[in-house]
Amino acid sequence: MKTVMFHHCVHFWLRDDLTDAQRRAFIAGVKQIAESPNVQSIRVGTPAGTPRPVVDNSWSVQLLCIFVDKAAHDRYQSPDDAVHQRFIDTFKSNWTKVLIYDSLEAPGS
Repeated sequence: MKTVMFHHCVHFWLRDDLTDAQRRAFIAGVKQIAESPNVQSIRVGTPAGTPRPVVDNSWSVQLLCIFVDKAAHDRYQSPDDAVHQRFIDTFKSNWTKVLIYDSLEAPGS
């Protein structure tokens, strides 16, 4: 049976009162998500600021996690994933909103 890659795209809206140092620490914390044994790879980004009506530039930091399958994602979401839990415990006071888009790799990709 072929496994289907699972993509977990997280958008964070950070508090307006965070200092530049706190924002850098947050991004460093997001990058540490790559240390989770359940994560295959990550990408961390910030808004490109493209001025088009269809583009949402209101978020602060984006995390894209790639998992080998949904089971790996589910392990990542469990309390047993110490890396993910440490990130949440350390940084949850830094954001005002989180929006997540989960998807499966399209057939034939």
